[in-house]
Amino acid sequence: MENYKQKLSDLLVTTARQGASDLHLAVGRRPTLRIDGVLVPLQQEPVVTPEIAEGLISALLTPAQKEQLLRDKQVDFSFSHGENARFRTNVFFQRGYMAAALRLIASQIKTIEELNLPPILHDFAKLSQGFVLVVGPAGHGKSTTLASLCDEINHNRTEHIITIEDPIEYLFSQDRSIISQREVGQDTESFDSGLKSVLRQDPDVIMVGEMRDPESISTAMTAAETGHLVFSTLHTNSASQTIDRIIDSFPEGQQGQVTSQLAATLVGIVSQRLLPRISGGRIPVCEIMLVNAAIRNNIRERKAYQIDLVIETNLQEGMMTLNRRLATLVKQKEISLENAELYSLNPSELRILLERI
Repeated sequence: MENYKQKLSDLLVTTARQGASDLHLAVGRRPTLRIDGVLVPLQQEPVVTPEIAEGLISALLTPAQKEQLLRDKQVDFSFSHGENARFRTNVFFQRGYMAAALRLIASQIKTIEELNLPPILHDFAKLSQGFVLVVGPAGHGKSTTLASLCDEINHNRTEHIITIEDPIEYLFSQDRSIISQREVGQDTESFDSGLKSVLRQDPDVIMVGEMRDPESISTAMTAAETGHLVFSTLHTNSASQTIDRIIDSFPEGQQGQVTSQLAATLVGIVSQRLLPRISGGRIPVCEIMLVNAAIRNNIRERKAYQIDLVIETNLQEGMMTLNRRLATLVKQKEISLENAELYSLNPSELRILLERI
């Protein structure tokens, strides 16, 4: 076991040193890093056998986690390695063998500027109440953006910030704010139960790692409605799709009330992608929707399909469509046209925009 612990430690150090976002351990493949979105096998390492996979992964697990893995066939957790590296981990079975995906979490929480995010996001960190969503595919920086917003509040305001995460990712250093970080499974049974009790814990700001069901969505909106600032994420591709997804997740008889509540509480949606940069690394590309009277009206009338047009006609307010941002970055030679078209939700409109800019 000691040999496996040392080998695992070496792999984690390599992951951090090479600037990878993820380490994958799977039988039949060499340990593999994801660097700037591309999978890179570690050629100096042997192909992972079932014995190696079990040895390396067992070195990660506590007895309780191993018990959960054998019971549920998968387990989520995070852990620190040394002083400067932290990993969010999912261990699972594939074809009967143990496998693991380990996401490297930066030890320092970066600012909005350091992350190359639009400056308008600072406005979300100044709000006293409302519902703010960061959406996009898995692995495209949603948790990092939320951590940056919460940390900005931490350094500038005296608030009680409560996070509900599965698992805890970034570790905050309390500054002007009190920060209570609660992990699902360890500190609370579920997102829903954590959210239901959160209003009794005197919060000012609530950050929910992910809204997984109608109950947690409903409780989050109620918290925003009762004078709290609520941040959360969803796996959706755009602001308009997010609004439809939230409403459609409820039974038909509840949708009218949910629509009214969403129109009243929502203040903004950031839809985010990380694209390969021509010069190396990745750059965030954001659609920004700020809720104004027109958008509230579209939500109430269930006309989410009109929201893209409202965003496009309100660029001066700080809004931004995904295609316009993609077109700008192509013109600035930050990203390739091929990648812009790959990530665009409407490539034909993108090509028209590129001719006009």
